[in-house]
Amino acid sequence: MLATIPSPDRGVWHLGPIPIRAYALCIIAGIIVAIWWGERRWVARGGTKGTVIDVAVFAVPFGLVGGRLYHVITDNQLYFGPGKNPLNALKIWDGGLGIWGAVALGAVGALIACRRKGIPLPAMADAVAPGIVVAQAIGRLGNYFNQELYGAHTTLPWGLEIYQRFNPDNPDDLLNGVAVGHIPLPDSPVHPTFLYELIWNLGVALLVVWADRKFKLGHGRAFALYVAGYTAGRCWIELMRTDNANHILGLRVNVWTSILMFAGAVIYFVVAAKRGPREAPEALVGNQPASGTDASTPEGATEREHADVAADNGDSASPAASSPGDEKKPEGQS
Repeated sequence: MLATIPSPDRGVWHLGPIPIRAYALCIIAGIIVAIWWGERRWVARGGTKGTVIDVAVFAVPFGLVGGRLYHVITDNQLYFGPGKNPLNALKIWDGGLGIWGAVALGAVGALIACRRKGIPLPAMADAVAPGIVVAQAIGRLGNYFNQELYGAHTTLPWGLEIYQRFNPDNPDDLLNGVAVGHIPLPDSPVHPTFLYELIWNLGVALLVVWADRKFKLGHGRAFALYVAGYTAGRCWIELMRTDNANHILGLRVNVWTSILMFAGAVIYFVVAAKRGPREAPEALVGNQPASGTDASTPEGATEREHADVAADNGDSASPAASSPGDEKKPEGQS
């Protein structure tokens, strides 16, 4: 065996009576990155600073609920039936989030927030698209700590070692167990499908940023490209996984979902192109009150600065360099 990737001994640590779960930390870190990057891209496109955070207040809770609902519905046998405890469906900290449900219900929350602020949802989706897929990549690290979502046995040098974990308090709850002596499971090493998806997601983020910069994507097309790119990879990675899953016509449910989502994203990407150029910056300001400045520009930016923002590639934290006459304006203002 040339080499292998070791698994962590555990995925849960305890600070007194408080459990610190790596899975939860990865989800939180991913959300923070998505909001931070989305905010930078939104401001660079001409939107008002703080808008993405305001939208996230609605989108994140909706997304977490949607992700959990999708998981519970598609893997209902884990929570309902003889010998099962339905209340375990509420234990989101034990893992189990479906990205499809998270995006779908998260979009509902985002739509509510966008309508309240008077801004177009497709433009917001374009701004946060790369950050969302990077957040998914970070979230996959949680699967690594949980020793889950891996593939079949492999002799490749990047095979993942899966160790037997023990939990003396509850032998059936190995998720909260600890690997003692690094005893590998029979099929170990295995394909690290969590790592394949992590790398693929980072590639999709780069693709979206490049295409958005080159073609000035608007009206939700950057988001559609993210969905198409992600589902294309998820389809073949899902086929490699060996964890239990429900099947329809011989294929895992998530494979069918990937196929349908890919087709829908491609159709939207093509159709939305007919809506014309990317949204004008003034359309992204929404219901922000004017404070002694032109209400059609965000945070008091001048018309010339605003034009610079509109010409920006959408991935910079600040607009193009200002002229000498603007040196008194606060740095980073758009």
